[in-house]
Amino acid sequence: MLKGIICCMSANFLFGLGYYFAILLRPLNGESMFGYRIVVLAPFILLAILLFKQTNKFQQLWQKIKQNPPLVLVLLLLALNTGIQLWLFLWAPNNGQAIEVSIGYLLLPIVAVALGKIVFKEHFTLLKWLSLCCAVIGVASNIWLTGSFSWATIVTGVGYPLYITLRRYFEINTLATFFVELLLVMPFAGYFIAQTDMQPILADNQYIYYFLALFGLVNGAAFILYIASSNLLPVNVLGLLGYVEPLVMLCVSFMIGEVLDSKSYLLMICLALAIILLTVDNFRLTRR
Repeated sequence: MLKGIICCMSANFLFGLGYYFAILLRPLNGESMFGYRIVVLAPFILLAILLFKQTNKFQQLWQKIKQNPPLVLVLLLLALNTGIQLWLFLWAPNNGQAIEVSIGYLLLPIVAVALGKIVFKEHFTLLKWLSLCCAVIGVASNIWLTGSFSWATIVTGVGYPLYITLRRYFEINTLATFFVELLLVMPFAGYFIAQTDMQPILADNQYIYYFLALFGLVNGAAFILYIASSNLLPVNVLGLLGYVEPLVMLCVSFMIGEVLDSKSYLLMICLALAIILLTVDNFRLTRR
């Protein structure tokens, strides 16, 4: 158990640390960062598939597509979401949206729990209902106080749970599927890289290629550690430790000078209560 916890916490810490690479990779713009991220991430995902002997998942995915051809459309939709999420992750810190995306990651598990109830008819404990109510109150109060709700928070906090739900519903929730998604967005990554003039960027940041290689290594190590931990820990514990990533992202947001709007304090308090309730609920289930 301890080995699994260390692997999971390390993975989520590295995922969150990846947020700071948006600063290290300046003056690349968000689209160029996205392009290079796909290129450096794909080989590490393939390595993880080989390390954990999951190559048979490609064959299983192909069989599912042959049995259900419209699944191709689902894969395209998943790839679109993957592309948007990977782009937003690196675009946000350089465009004043780092905190908003971090809040989306905090909201993610709560929305995922709600979708689990709606789509998979999962059992809802009293604590889960209370957690969901806290989140709804927080979001509603933020809309009321500010007159709007951040699109970046919505894209992350709703987009990722929908993505996870689709993968679970069609039983394609594997690394092989993620690798196929990366291949599908690779042409766009190649286009953005081709549009990037690296000479002035190298003049401004001579370590850019080292940072890109390190970014790929950090992302790859995070995925490998997470897969290792998923084989050692119960799902509830994995979910509990998943909060390390958005907390690291929030720390990075504050480090780069972003400030939480006072009108969002109530939202953060409600989300904190929701997360505590979910954590207690998961802990109780794990003990049982």
